[in-house]
Amino acid sequence: MKNNQSDTGFHAYIRGIILIGFALLMLAFLMTGNITYYIAPTMFPLIYFATAVFLILGILQIIRSTKKGQEEEQLCDCGTDHSVQGPFFVKLIIYTIFITPIVLGFVLPDRLLDSSVAANRGVQFGSGLVETTPVAQEPANSSSTSRAEAFLDDPEAYYAELENHEGADSISNEEFYTEEGYNQYYSELASELLEEDTVIVTEENYLDVMTILDLHLNDFIGKSIETVGFVFQEDDFDDDQFVVARFGMTCCIADASVYGTMVRSDEPLELDNDTWVRVSGIIGESTYGEMRIPQIMLRGFEIIEAPDSPYVYPRFSF
Repeated sequence: MKNNQSDTGFHAYIRGIILIGFALLMLAFLMTGNITYYIAPTMFPLIYFATAVFLILGILQIIRSTKKGQEEEQLCDCGTDHSVQGPFFVKLIIYTIFITPIVLGFVLPDRLLDSSVAANRGVQFGSGLVETTPVAQEPANSSSTSRAEAFLDDPEAYYAELENHEGADSISNEEFYTEEGYNQYYSELASELLEEDTVIVTEENYLDVMTILDLHLNDFIGKSIETVGFVFQEDDFDDDQFVVARFGMTCCIADASVYGTMVRSDEPLELDNDTWVRVSGIIGESTYGEMRIPQIMLRGFEIIEAPDSPYVYPRFSF
């Protein structure tokens, strides 16, 4: 019984150390600010909660490993054997699986995503939401009938339309954009930007501006724009072409995507991938493959340091 109690206490102690290790790792990320390399700010409350829970559970496990804690567990009269079963090497492998990410998290340097990831995942030109060749764009102040209004106006016609779409995997982009709220939000934001002399793309409005240029490109052709991002060039680009891009993150680094805008200069430029630049120019249009995409006709650029927050995030404001 004594050996069994000692074995149970040892494993409880190891589990407590592992839980506290995860709590300290997350706390280190939070204190250094490097947590933004892996998690979107909207997820921070969950990280705070997880850090506190891991710390509390780790302390409870260490308490369980003490002599008093083992006596209470042996006298619980639950009819369950609390000892850890299995050979030593199996236990070692299991604990190694949990200890390894803690050690690597403290030892390995934090690294930003770069153009090598962009080359593997591909670049979404604009917001990546519009996938069509040239189509008629709605004016910035246009409005569309919502699905709810369509149902109330003529329920039979509404159901007939749904039957015609049976078997489709998803609704089209055009149908999606007519959703009330989404369309209104971007139409109003487009109207505000059109009143400005220059469209200034910031970290906060980056994805919104990319979406607006997809939806209302015709309205913005010829307008000045200024944006910041890292340089990315595909092998098939011309010498006077490059993409100024940012990584967009919704939840965590696993869902990070590359959003960029094509830039064309009057003469070839020698810019290395991952060089951070601030570019200014005139909004135009071009095609890439079969896609109609926004394009910036370069008027000036400046090489800058990478920003403290290299990623951009959706605002979910509509």
